[in-house]
Amino acid sequence: MIPTPTPEGVVAAAAFLVCLNAVLFWMLGAPRLMAVEVERARRSVDILKRILVPTVGAGHSERGVELACRLGAEQGATILLAYVIEVPRTLPLTAPLAGPEQTAGAALGRAEEIVRLHGLEPQRHVARARVAGEEIVRLARESAADLIVMGIRPRIGLRDEILGRTSDTVLRRAPCEVLLDKLPIPFEEPAAGEKT
Repeated sequence: MIPTPTPEGVVAAAAFLVCLNAVLFWMLGAPRLMAVEVERARRSVDILKRILVPTVGAGHSERGVELACRLGAEQGATILLAYVIEVPRTLPLTAPLAGPEQTAGAALGRAEEIVRLHGLEPQRHVARARVAGEEIVRLARESAADLIVMGIRPRIGLRDEILGRTSDTVLRRAPCEVLLDKLPIPFEEPAAGEKT
């Protein structure tokens, strides 16, 4: 005599068949072939978990924040936003500087808004230093940043230098990968805080 199947038995058998098919599909499904160099390039972007973005609150800096967010979106990277207040050598580093501190707060607020629009976690850093580039390099080292993204001015300086002092210092001394984004020259930046 053949036993009659129970509803629980039927469900268990169906679940077993689904799982078996899934395992066979996973085991027998051949991965897409790609060159070793292509795979290496893909994986090198996957490791970008901490991206440092220095900002000055200008359009080129905020575009750097946007670019960093897009680079880090797939892997859920933490975006480290930094504003460095350069303190003149004639003042102590702890001297009260109300204007630059307000500018830093406004610039970082806009940058945090960009990061949150992408669903990423921003961390803000306001630092004081004599030379901004050296402080950015120090922050990258201390925070174990995987990448520094910097937007640079679209206009070239008077001496035909593409990089400013800060960008040059970061590019030469950074402990991690550096990505510079220079906007095209016709790009007109809105004034800080201006709505577009």
